[in-house]
Amino acid sequence: MNILVAIIIFSVIIIIHELGHFLLAKKNGIGVNEFSIGLGPRIASFKKGETRYSIKLLPFGGSCMMVGEDELVDADNAFNKKSVWARISVIAAGPIFNFILAFVLALFIIGNIGYDPAAVTKIDKGMSAEEAGLMVGDVITEMNGSNIDISRDIANFFQFNTITQAPVTIEYLRNGKLNTVKLNPVKTKTYQMGFYYDPSEKAAEITVIGEGMPLEAAGLKVGDIITNINGQKISTGTELNQYFQSNPLGEETVLLTYERDGMSDTVNITPKFIEESYKLGFGYNMGRVKTSPLGVLKYSAIEVKYWIVTTIKSLEQMVMGRVSKDDIAGPVGIVNIIGETYEQSKQEGILTVFLSLSYISILLSANLGVMNLLPIPALDGGRLVFLILEVFRGKPIDQEKEGLVHMIGLIALMILMVFIMFNDISRLFQ
Repeated sequence: MNILVAIIIFSVIIIIHELGHFLLAKKNGIGVNEFSIGLGPRIASFKKGETRYSIKLLPFGGSCMMVGEDELVDADNAFNKKSVWARISVIAAGPIFNFILAFVLALFIIGNIGYDPAAVTKIDKGMSAEEAGLMVGDVITEMNGSNIDISRDIANFFQFNTITQAPVTIEYLRNGKLNTVKLNPVKTKTYQMGFYYDPSEKAAEITVIGEGMPLEAAGLKVGDIITNINGQKISTGTELNQYFQSNPLGEETVLLTYERDGMSDTVNITPKFIEESYKLGFGYNMGRVKTSPLGVLKYSAIEVKYWIVTTIKSLEQMVMGRVSKDDIAGPVGIVNIIGETYEQSKQEGILTVFLSLSYISILLSANLGVMNLLPIPALDGGRLVFLILEVFRGKPIDQEKEGLVHMIGLIALMILMVFIMFNDISRLFQ
């Protein structure tokens, strides 16, 4: 079932991508020889007009094969016979349709569970945020020039920017008025118990346990539900998040109560020292709030923007060597993630399954759109580079030379895909 769900998600995302190429090709009078879902030999097809519609054996990929796309064809409906701007619109349509799909899915998510405002929820005593006058309820709008729309933007800022002793400039809204402060980071020690949980209004269920971390050593497992910590009752993931924000972990032992299969148990856990790092002294919102219909439109667009920016910044981290091969997931790894999400959400009902899988689909669709716009031969971005050069040159690049470049790029991409799939499969056996 997990594989079937993954195939459906991949197929929808690819169909929308290729549909973008297809519709703009038809709009510009370009003939389409074949519109296919999947790769490899055909397993089913039919022909309508000039176009054959096919489903192929391998469920990953798809194509919109246009007349004169890769060779010179002397026909009025050939791709190479159309204006350069018509060809640019056809090539760009695939990634743009991926962004449109992500926006439509975001409408369902924001409409149902809301967005995550970038509000301050905690101020640490004696830290820079308190000294600068930052208060609980302030809504952060900018950090060191980086725009902040939602709380995950704050998380991204900390993830993609190393905080040092250099001051951090923060803009925030309070009672409708924009204010600016400079926070001086303070070096602190970070301790962790080694687990992830869903910081929502649902039960504080453990979703991931770090290998070799204190929680694993204490015998806890994924699926256990935390109900009490140091004598404070915990009913939801939100309450657990609020506890950690108000009571940062240190070297002191933590008394943790959890439930498993209806049985309750209590363990003593000593957090593990992780690192010394610089802190600004404030905590921020991790939950979601509902918004108006216009707000749904606004924050759906912001949701898509968030994933586009996250993808671009992640690529920058890869180029700079800050991401290891274990942080990269290919088709096999993505299928595994989709499967785990489906299994965890199906107990909550159809709506939860739909919203959870839609969230992953937004990530994948936005990711596919960005990746296809990269100026890499054989991808849409690589083709756009040649078309933009044609705009400036006033004449097209020799098609045989362009085809050779794309072929080399395709071979390089296939080699990369083999490496990523091998990496995915090897992780399954670790």
